[in-house]
Amino acid sequence: MQEQISRANSYIAQQAPQVNPRFRHGYHLMPPVGWMNDPNGFIYYEGYYHLFYQFYPYDSVWGPMHWGHARSKDLIHWEELPVALAPSEPYDQSGCFSGSALVIENQLVLMYTGHVDIAGQVTQTQCLAVSNDGISFRKYEGNPVISHAHIKGIADIADCRDPKILKHDGQYYSVVASKTVDNRGQILLFQSANGFDWEFKSVLLEGQAGQGIMWECPDLFPLDGKWVLIMSPIERERAGNAYWNLNSTVAYIGQMDWDSGHFQVENQHEIDGGLDFYAPQTCLNSENERIMVAWMQMWQRNMPPHELGDGWAGAMTLPRKLGVIDNRLCQSIPSPVLAQLRCDKSWQGQLGPGQEHYLSDWVKPQQVLKLKLDALPGAVFQLQYGGKANQPQGLTLTWQADQDHLSVSREGVGHRIIGKEEPYQDSRQLDLWSSDSYKLELEIVRDTSSIEVFVNQQQVMSFTFYAEGLGTGIGLVSSQLVKVENLTNYSLI
Repeated sequence: MQEQISRANSYIAQQAPQVNPRFRHGYHLMPPVGWMNDPNGFIYYEGYYHLFYQFYPYDSVWGPMHWGHARSKDLIHWEELPVALAPSEPYDQSGCFSGSALVIENQLVLMYTGHVDIAGQVTQTQCLAVSNDGISFRKYEGNPVISHAHIKGIADIADCRDPKILKHDGQYYSVVASKTVDNRGQILLFQSANGFDWEFKSVLLEGQAGQGIMWECPDLFPLDGKWVLIMSPIERERAGNAYWNLNSTVAYIGQMDWDSGHFQVENQHEIDGGLDFYAPQTCLNSENERIMVAWMQMWQRNMPPHELGDGWAGAMTLPRKLGVIDNRLCQSIPSPVLAQLRCDKSWQGQLGPGQEHYLSDWVKPQQVLKLKLDALPGAVFQLQYGGKANQPQGLTLTWQADQDHLSVSREGVGHRIIGKEEPYQDSRQLDLWSSDSYKLELEIVRDTSSIEVFVNQQQVMSFTFYAEGLGTGIGLVSSQLVKVENLTNYSLI
């Protein structure tokens, strides 16, 4: 594998200076060059957040998957590290697909999917790689550790991938994505006494018709007295305002029966209400906080940085702190990020029916806006980010207080993005969980080509956009009296 990794690292060093910086993020992890998708091996290890990712360095489109690697102390400033994995063996010759990381007996162990595609005949097995320093890895001589023999009669070897490894009560477990013979998603559970020798335990959870034809990138973890299973279903059917992306994400909240190896579902919901969020993965930090990150793009969409020849495609979301409240998976900005915010300016006031207000020079390529709203019944409040109210020149947030809805639109902003959803829309509408319909708290995280809207420290909507010359102001307008409290503009230190 070292020959393939050396080749990739040399190519990156040569080509990275040629990447066009116009849409590059300031504090979201991106590939130095080439293509990025799923987060892999997210782990807090020896004082750093290590984040691996699906990576094809040689073009800004998907190709034979490598594992890129970066680390950070604060979830904002990322240090690019050498490529961790590259296709090199008969069992992973077509790609080192998604997986996870865990410390086992003082070694950092990666569990990943070895992908083989020979003339359309696909085989996916689960493999290990080991490191003593967290930087350089060697593939385990016993690979693959989960193969066709483990799942014969249970799942198709062509769709068995994305292992997430964990430890519970002295035993190692791995949840693996799969599907049934009639194209319903299912998650398999494997167990091991030492983390290297594996056996099939159970079908952890099986989907119903309409809940996705394949479940990808599972993650299983305890949180606030519950067990949480997150995953990414392909082609889950729309339900009201939820699951409008062709590929979605879902959180199942409930309990684990470890004797039977079955997950008992108490509630389920979409994880992110935006257009660009897939394959989330979590880790625990030193404060025992559960942190989640995801790929901030979406399959079956065009990507302007590739089409425009910028030399890169794909980025990660801002990592988020998780909690379970009322059997829902809630998300908020983590404290390491909040600690780096510096207040630039603030404004507060009231908007009467039909009244507009414009804040000039408030929009920057990287910033965080915080505001609280207090509305009368019947209020529809609109925030035009990058332009004046009621003018289609910026990102638009619209709050319909009576209906408990928040919508975000990137319609007409920058280079056109087209998806295969039917119908495809450049907007999403979120059903709010808040118990008070007439109060709203927003934290809007803007980077060069993305916006993430945190709602009431519970829900999030994530969007990418690729616009040169986005306006610098913020337009506010309301159909009924709305009090705007503490609208504050923050920069990152």
